[in-house]
Amino acid sequence: MKITAILASCTALVAGQAVAEAHVDKTDWPSSFTVGTASQGGTFFAYGSGWANLVAEELGITGGGEVTGGPMQNMALVHAGEAQFGMTTMGPAAESLEGTNPIAPGLEMTQACAMFPMYQTPFSVTALASSGIESIGDIPEGARIGFGPAGSTSDTYFPRMMETLGVDYERRNGGWSDLGGQLQDGLLDVIAFAAGVPVPAVSQLEVQTDVNIIEFTEEEQAQLLETFPVSAFEIAESTYSTLESDARSVSMWNFAIANCDLPESFVNAAVDVVMSDNERMVGIHQAARSTTPDNWDKNSVMKWHPGAASWFIENAGADIPDDMIYGN
Repeated sequence: MKITAILASCTALVAGQAVAEAHVDKTDWPSSFTVGTASQGGTFFAYGSGWANLVAEELGITGGGEVTGGPMQNMALVHAGEAQFGMTTMGPAAESLEGTNPIAPGLEMTQACAMFPMYQTPFSVTALASSGIESIGDIPEGARIGFGPAGSTSDTYFPRMMETLGVDYERRNGGWSDLGGQLQDGLLDVIAFAAGVPVPAVSQLEVQTDVNIIEFTEEEQAQLLETFPVSAFEIAESTYSTLESDARSVSMWNFAIANCDLPESFVNAAVDVVMSDNERMVGIHQAARSTTPDNWDKNSVMKWHPGAASWFIENAGADIPDDMIYGN
């Protein structure tokens, strides 16, 4: 009798879900979508392509990740509607809303709305072990430093951080995979990464050669915390085989973004796919351990898309003020 009752209950639940899904009006949903990510070899690309494919499969529409210049360009693409979704970091998002995005100076990119929390982006420095560079203070004057794609979070903030820490450098830009190859070939002295960990390019370097993953000293970390919109962070020893202990760092939060005019039901459904099964997201990238509903409060910059806001209010008990929801 109990088994029969349980089976009946489960059948009713599934049937109820099917009826609910059947009543979602999909007439104004796009037939396809793209997610603005970043360069290949970086965390944004691996993570973004993964959740794009997951959403496309679950919702039954065509979608995928697109290689871009990273957070600054993603804000511009999503604002303009050239990409339905994208990924950004709190610093670049704030600059874009203020009209100081270098891609379109003076344009306030207010049509890019918060969608869901992703993970923290640690800032870390990598050099070949053969270089003898084991600390920020060891970086020689005029060092050739790869800061990632132009306009990326790394390229926007890491040069300023290096200057704050007294490092003199030659600035180089490029995709993370390309910069990793240049480091290995001796064309760069250092790569300054701002990406979710483990960074694919660093993991690949570890397999091919000996590297030093350089942490900030307590004093350096304190300087950066005082000067930039970052938080204290530790890169866990287990992240890379090279590390023998946790590495001191700083970080910024990343958020998925959606064009504010996308249908509420579409964005709500996409958020549900990503946020309802964290284990599946961690299978895409380890950084997704932080892609959990309780981190909704890490956004204090962008207005929420109404579809995303309703999901977090209903499923995570989020206390999102009305004036932080687009259209209110």
